[in-house]
Amino acid sequence: MMMSFPRSPSNAPTDDEIRSSAAMPKNRAIAGVSDHGGWAVLVTVASDGAILDRRRVELVDDSLPSIPHHHECQTLPMERAVALVERVRTSAEVYAVRALDAVVSAAPQVSGIALRTCPPLPPTIAERITDHRARNVADWVMYRTALAEAARARGWPVYWYDAKTVFASAGEVLHADFDTYFLRMRKRLGPPWNNDHKLAFAAAIVAESNA
Repeated sequence: MMMSFPRSPSNAPTDDEIRSSAAMPKNRAIAGVSDHGGWAVLVTVASDGAILDRRRVELVDDSLPSIPHHHECQTLPMERAVALVERVRTSAEVYAVRALDAVVSAAPQVSGIALRTCPPLPPTIAERITDHRARNVADWVMYRTALAEAARARGWPVYWYDAKTVFASAGEVLHADFDTYFLRMRKRLGPPWNNDHKLAFAAAIVAESNA
């Protein structure tokens, strides 16, 4: 289903296009995610294009390392390294559920999530720790997987996006230059609006157009 965005002559959002979630009813929304090692930014977009919520969430307990495959596990005996990753993964699963709980509290109509695609990894934690390429991306995949599983537990579809093409795809949905659209929106809504918000917003737009 394509999103229905009003269009101004400049193809940039007007005041009527950018409004609070209380201003009009919205039947569905998608939470776009820009993730990092141990935290993420989520921007939730309604089917009419309104921004319902934007937030940074933590994805692991602060007593644990955020990127264990890449850092801590490289200096630990393998048995301890694997156990450490398992503890971080378990924490990530708990925090992912909490993150989506917070989004739903702000935007009850959210019904899907958009996550960056995951590169393939070796099947075992030990292999991911020892493989040079894998250990550089395994932590990010761990957090995305935790969010995806938390979403599926709610019955939400998971939409995977390519960060290299999502801005162009969002522009096609909007029938506008995405950079210009985003700059206008950032000016009107005010901070926080950074590159993570931009990526998450674009991902939500593209996912909504495919919902």
